[in-house]
Amino acid sequence: MQRISLAEGSGGVESQKLLNEVFSKYLGEFLLFMGEDGGIIQAKENLAVSSDGFTISPLFFPGGDIGKLSVCGSLNDVVMMGAKPQYLTCCFLIEEGFLKKDLERILKSMAVELRSAGVKILSGDTKVLNKGSLDRIFITTTAFGEIQYKNLSAKNLQPTDKIIFTGEAGSHGALIYALREEIALQSSLKSDCQQLYPFFAPLFMNETLQLRCLRDATRGGIAAVLNEWAISSKVSILIEREKIAYAQEALGIVSFLGALELLEFANEGAAVVGVAAEDAKQVVEMLRGAGAKDAQIIGEVQKSQHLGEVIIVEKGGGKRFLEYPSGEILPRIC
Repeated sequence: MQRISLAEGSGGVESQKLLNEVFSKYLGEFLLFMGEDGGIIQAKENLAVSSDGFTISPLFFPGGDIGKLSVCGSLNDVVMMGAKPQYLTCCFLIEEGFLKKDLERILKSMAVELRSAGVKILSGDTKVLNKGSLDRIFITTTAFGEIQYKNLSAKNLQPTDKIIFTGEAGSHGALIYALREEIALQSSLKSDCQQLYPFFAPLFMNETLQLRCLRDATRGGIAAVLNEWAISSKVSILIEREKIAYAQEALGIVSFLGALELLEFANEGAAVVGVAAEDAKQVVEMLRGAGAKDAQIIGEVQKSQHLGEVIIVEKGGGKRFLEYPSGEILPRIC
């Protein structure tokens, strides 16, 4: 089996061969910088920019892999700023001895997502590190997108605003946890890794909607997003457990592992939405119409007596604080 060598990251003949025979085979149609040190952006409007590093283990999982994740993850971040993704930069750190067939599989996944999004690669880099210097492959991407819906911010929430969630809570994190702990799964549970722009494009085109803030619920899940928003906006947020969609398999994994909160587990294709109360039902209908079938209102914003509190109403009617996640929840989920 062919493996990546140190020479292929040296910048010489072997590097050029790797670029031409492997990277260009899958990503060539998206590259804007062939033969140059970088690409050039022509922008008429303000751009949203977001960088993210991807170190997930395992590299391949039901519903995706590190390649798909590295594209969707950064593209989704600029969508949450109200932008349509247009460009991406990619940096690959590869361990000496990494299988070329696995690299090709990763690049093929990236190509599928780039083609779907209509996004071009503005710049890129590849380094090969000595065996043992890192765990197989890390990818860093930076996304650029033109703003379509302005002034979204975690500081925008106001009392009576509604909170919407677009997916099933914690499905990505629960799956990765199960795979990492080698919990045997007899289910169809998959990562929800996907691009979010198709869901939000209709909302961005509707200037009458009063969207306050958007956030994809990745590391720390819904719990982290809502606590950050409550602190930033100096409000209290009340949510109801029975209104939050989840996969039964994900809940089962969390229950099996003990005293863990599903709402702290990551999603990679679902978002939390803050919106004015009068527009909330319309936003839910538009999201569902665009394919986010699980979208629904899960709570509301209230005046805060205590700075930045998030309260959850459990199914039995009891209330408790939904704490800001702390400690090592689950490393290397993205």
